[in-house]
Amino acid sequence: MSLETITPVANASDIRAAFERDGYYHAKGVFDAAALQQIEGSYDAIVRQLLSSEDRIDATWDGSETAKLARADDVILHTHNVQRYSRTWLDAFLAPSFLGVVGAILGPDIILHHSELFQKPSENGPPFPMHQDWPYFPTANDSMIAGIIHVSDATDEMGCLRVYSGSHRWGRIEGANGPAQNDVLDAHPIEDANVIEAEAGDVIFIHYFTLHGSMPNRSDKTRKSILCQLYAGDDHIEAGNEHPDEQLVLRGWNHHISREAAGKAKS
Repeated sequence: MSLETITPVANASDIRAAFERDGYYHAKGVFDAAALQQIEGSYDAIVRQLLSSEDRIDATWDGSETAKLARADDVILHTHNVQRYSRTWLDAFLAPSFLGVVGAILGPDIILHHSELFQKPSENGPPFPMHQDWPYFPTANDSMIAGIIHVSDATDEMGCLRVYSGSHRWGRIEGANGPAQNDVLDAHPIEDANVIEAEAGDVIFIHYFTLHGSMPNRSDKTRKSILCQLYAGDDHIEAGNEHPDEQLVLRGWNHHISREAAGKAKS
């Protein structure tokens, strides 16, 4: 295990090179104090609405690896598509400071597949075992990335992101969706992964092949994050997609949208 040290990079070519080398990129201070005040207020309002609902809002994973690290009372609050709750989040996804980094990685055409809210409560926020994201929403050109917006700080004790740098070069690993185990996951335990601590306002971008996960939150602080799944406008979703595909164009053009797809009701 090693704690990542952040070396700021200034331009798009450096961002792209770092992402291609490591399979992730840690963008510091994407959202400043004023923006953070707005997005955290919206985040907390969404959580209050979730808690007052009768929806199933716990997204703790099943499986043997979760069971090794989790407690019986662990819970993680979750919902899809925060931009459907609040305009504040659409504005955040359209912020030049955010899209500038996304564009450096994906190019000029940027599509939002979906977003998700995750809140790991203090003391009993569960882990996510090591996994790849591609089994949940595979794309033809494998351009899918996640942007993890840190609404709060995320330390190791709070269950921050852990990755195996360079693991995106391994490509699609069958059976690496997380709840199940395979030989590759067994050989790369979460305890040995690189720890990526982040501050509120940072965004960590990871390729959907990059092996990643997080430990439980056993601190006295709540970990708040929004995850955006994004892909290039010249890519498209394959069969097997398990999440809502918003196909929301954040920049440029969607080259694979059709009349049928554009008119399809969202689930």
